[in-house]
Amino acid sequence: QVQLVESGGGLVQPGGSLRLSCAGSGFTFSHYVMSWYRQGTGKERELVAAITDTGGNTNYADSVKGRFTISRDNAKSTVYLQMNSLTPEDTAVYYCARAMGSRATLFTKSFGFWGQGTQVTVSS
Repeated sequence: QVQLVESGGGLVQPGGSLRLSCAGSGFTFSHYVMSWYRQGTGKERELVAAITDTGGNTNYADSVKGRFTISRDNAKSTVYLQMNSLTPEDTAVYYCARAMGSRATLFTKSFGFWGQGTQVTVSS
């Protein structure tokens, strides 16, 4: 059974950093595009970042470019999101997601497996 478990969220001051982790199981991790989404209160879910199966290519939302870095360690079946220079606008529940198919491209919008989410709150 496909399972994704996020961790690393918490409360941080503006300008601070957090590193989120997502551990995958129940599938061959190295075969799939992985991504991070977020959803703030009263807002739509949005794609934050995506990474190809081997980690060779990445894609970021304009709002996080230059501040966030997505990476993966296939040997550990884990994808990470390093978040720097955080602002209150980054406050949201962050979700890890896996592409539906093993042949998906970096820009796929078909993510069908989701973690439970981890809360990130940026506040003074």
